[in-house]
Amino acid sequence: MQRKIMNDKLLYRIPEVAEHLSISRSKVYELLKSGELRSVHIDRSRLVRARDLQAYVDSLAAAS
Repeated sequence: MQRKIMNDKLLYRIPEVAEHLSISRSKVYELLKSGELRSVHIDRSRLVRARDLQAYVDSLAAAS
């Protein structure tokens, strides 16, 4: 059974993503640049959809 890490928010700012994953902001940007984690832009803000964050976490479990 997969555990959901998100609450009812649909979009997360980069610092929130870093906090949820327990990694640095710069590591989040590395994941975004490599395409391992997807994001969207709204105006000048880069945001990560909750489902993309969950998909990234699920991919970690599948890779190990």
